[in-house]
Amino acid sequence: MKGDVWLWPVRPTLRGYNAVFKNPKIMTGFANSFFYMIVGTTVNLVMTMLAAFPLTRREFRGRNIISVLMVFTMYFSGGMVPTYIVVKKLMLVDTRAAMIIPIALGVWNVILCRTYIQSTIPDTLYEAAKIDGCSPFLFLIKIVFPLSAPILAVLALYYGVGHWNAYFNALLYLNKTELAPLQIVLREILVLSKIDPVMIADARELAAKQGLADLVKYAVIVVASVPVMLIYPFVQKYFVKGVMIGAIKG
Repeated sequence: MKGDVWLWPVRPTLRGYNAVFKNPKIMTGFANSFFYMIVGTTVNLVMTMLAAFPLTRREFRGRNIISVLMVFTMYFSGGMVPTYIVVKKLMLVDTRAAMIIPIALGVWNVILCRTYIQSTIPDTLYEAAKIDGCSPFLFLIKIVFPLSAPILAVLALYYGVGHWNAYFNALLYLNKTELAPLQIVLREILVLSKIDPVMIADARELAAKQGLADLVKYAVIVVASVPVMLIYPFVQKYFVKGVMIGAIKG
């Protein structure tokens, strides 16, 4: 705020992190976010594969109609109020399932997965497995899943980051503080750390309070970002492959 910092940190301090982790809700928020990310991503991957694989089979009648209906939902939706009514009628409000089931499937990710399967797993492999007595479901489990590791890693990153940053659904569907993810907890910390200049007459005290509030704000950004930053290096090589799906022919 004073303009003293140019390249090297000036008077580095951990007061911001100390203030963040003093809040007893932080660890609960971390635990909830990890639960939503791990369980939610697992459900997402299973649902995506179960939706994408049948759409790759030419003998599956009506696959084009189903694809059109799925893509339709990318452009038109019922909106926030009807969605909330559906979630409430299903008795999912104030449950962990409210953070997982309404977003269990992403149509764009289904399209990516379908394209990957079509471009990397030949039909001859399916025919050979079928001759050996392999059912479609067994083919999906034994062959498609292992060969789809790159796209699954990419989708896990997409879904995982989405669950980790989930904020709006938690704001709508969760009223219990013990179920709140980390993003909601961090929002509460940011709101509590805001300083009203009208309430503080002393300029030095105001500057000190505002400085601490800024420390807390940036500490919150780091706390929320570090878990995803730690995961990304392990899936980076798969991420590059996933981005190139359909970009190179021949």
